[in-house]
Amino acid sequence: MEAHNPLTSGDFTEASEPFRLFSAWLEDATKSEPNDPNAMTLATVDDTGLPDARMVLLKGLDDRGFVFFTNTESAKGRELAAVPKAALVFHWKSLRRQVRVRGAVEQVSEQEADAYFATRPRLSQIGAWASQQSRPLEGRFALEAAVAATTARYGLGTVPRPPHWTGFRIVPVAIEFWHDRPFRLHDRVVFRRGSEDESWVRTRLYP
Repeated sequence: MEAHNPLTSGDFTEASEPFRLFSAWLEDATKSEPNDPNAMTLATVDDTGLPDARMVLLKGLDDRGFVFFTNTESAKGRELAAVPKAALVFHWKSLRRQVRVRGAVEQVSEQEADAYFATRPRLSQIGAWASQQSRPLEGRFALEAAVAATTARYGLGTVPRPPHWTGFRIVPVAIEFWHDRPFRLHDRVVFRRGSEDESWVRTRLYP
């Protein structure tokens, strides 16, 4: 008799490990979402404690956490430098599913940032140099001029990674899975741990 697998049987509330469950859900979303199944809301706080949020793209997932890349001089980069904690929300409307993540944030290694930057389209690499992200822009022409200057600077050669562009990894202490059910009788389960070195504790929640 085939063993019961909560990742494929539909009863995700019995899963024992959140990263594997998330990977299975992301694979489902990749098949069903029309655009950017890896899109996620990234929430941070500024130096006054005021929350801030924006959409970014998940670019890496391993047994430590969730990775995205950005300009460290952007608003989110500055906020994470001051308060290295964040929350994520994934919402896949086609599947009626949501995942929430909370945890500490750390920069990826230089090697990891270099490796990912090398895979980006050339125009995106140039944009990472040309855009003074989150700072005032006097007009569209200024941005286009900066792109043209950066394009000329590197010609046909390799575009190196800017020193102010890197990745961040959210190392979660809580990952919550939610699935829509009729009459608001949703399925909801959260995995928590005190630190990265501790085991996950699974708790089913009232919706």
